[in-house]
Order: sequence, then structure tokens, then C-alpha cells
Amino acid sequence: MLKRIAIIAGIVLGVVAIVLVGSVLYMRTYFSAEGAKSVGSVVGEVGAKRVLGVFAHPDDEQLVTGFFSYANEKDGAFTSLVTGTKGEAGHQVPTVARQDDLGIVRKAEALKNGFALGIDDQEVWDYADGGVPDVPMDELVARIAAKIVAVQPELVVTFWPASGATGHKDHMRMGLATETAVKQVRASLASATGYKGPRWIAYVITPPNGLRAFGGETGKFVADNQPEATHAMSGNIDAKLRGWKIHASQEHYVQAAYGFPDWLLYILWDQEYYRVVDLVGEN
Repeated sequence: MLKRIAIIAGIVLGVVAIVLVGSVLYMRTYFSAEGAKSVGSVVGEVGAKRVLGVFAHPDDEQLVTGFFSYANEKDGAFTSLVTGTKGEAGHQVPTVARQDDLGIVRKAEALKNGFALGIDDQEVWDYADGGVPDVPMDELVARIAAKIVAVQPELVVTFWPASGATGHKDHMRMGLATETAVKQVRASLASATGYKGPRWIAYVITPPNGLRAFGGETGKFVADNQPEATHAMSGNIDAKLRGWKIHASQEHYVQAAYGFPDWLLYILWDQEYYRVVDLVGEN
């Protein structure tokens, strides 16, 4: 009798395991990007040795954790990161500081996470959180262009201007300003310097099927206004989970936004996706 019960229990557990695995594999299809080339590192794939990222808020670098950590660990590239705002208008999940001090706290979180990712050079600017679209475009482009000239990256990573990965207007504005600055530098830089400007722009792309299925109207907007990804790479999930711990004021953001914990999200979404544009090829 006990043997029969054990056999039945084993069968039940096996069926449950099959159902769970099947469910995970099915759900993972919502977090894929059809047609994207799988690579170990986008930076390594194009052969860049100097990289600049330009984003809007502390914790935006969570979208590019694999990109930056592997650029450092695998490719030996020099990496630089600009964050346009201190994130002072954000919602704390959990509350870890006075709201008036949130910008200071989130700036520190961004710098600490950048250090953990091995980023060599990092700046957090002081544009108003939520107010980036109000900054004169010429000012924003000039400041980013100056940073490009200072860092001399071959590859710049940023948001796709029409969607901003999440639909946030700060993201979209930083993406547009960065794209404009890259092209301006390439067009105007004196060849005598030996630096002709970035050759590649990598745009962060979020999984379109997941956006349409779970992202509501905002998700549909992003999916409808971003191009297809050209490259897929590991998101370095251990580093992403560590990053949410470092971003203590946003540690439970995934739970609050999606209704399930970050570790479960990253079982399903363990890749990062990029649209890589060769600006030499465009000329």
C-alpha cells in the first residue's frame, strides 16, 4: 500500500513538474524578441573598447546590467554612464528616507550600483525628475555631446527616442538628445583629433509581446513605437537582483509594478535586447 502511494505521489509530482516547466517555457515566449541575434556581449560583438551609456533616472541602468557588467568583465572595455536626473520625484518602495532627501539617496544608489557593475566613469546630473522634456534641446544635446567628446566612445547605449523602453517622457527625451548629439559629433568633429565620433548606437528594446500582453496602454504604446531588436544577450540576472538590493528605495519596484517578485520576473525575462545601428553603414 505504501509503495503504491509513493508511486502515485511520484507520478503526481512529475505531472506538476511538467506543467510548471511547460508554463515557464510558455511564459518566456512573452519575454523574447524574435529575430534578435544571440551574442555573449553586444560590446564584444561590435568590438568596442570605449562605451558610454546615457539614461534618465537612477535604476535605469537595471535595463542594461548585462551590457555593462560584461563589457567590464568579458571585454575589458572602458565604460562610462550618465544619469540625467537624481530621481527625486520617484515613489519609494519601500520608504527608506525622507521624501525631500530622495534625490540624494537615489543618486548614491546609482553611483553604488555603477561601482558594483564595474563602471569606470559615472555622472548623475541634476535635471528635474520628470522635467527633462522642459530642458532646451540645444542645452541637453550640447552637454551630452561634450561628454561624448570627453569619453570618446565607439559605442553609445541609450533609449529608443520614440518609446523610451517604458514610455516615460524623460527616457524618450534623453534618447532623442543622445541620438542627436552622437550624429552632431560625428558630423562636426575635426578629423585632426583622431576621434571621429561613435560608430554604433545601441538602443534598449523591451520585449514587445510582454508589453502588449501585460503592459496595458503604455505597454502597447512602447511596443508599437519601437523597432525590432537586432541583438540579444544575457541580462546577468545575479547582478540585476543585486542591483535592486543596492537601489534600496526601489527594491520592491518589480513587486509593486507587476505583482510578483523580481526573481520570478527574471526567470521569464533573463535576456536584454538591443537595436544596434552602425552609423558608418548608414552613411
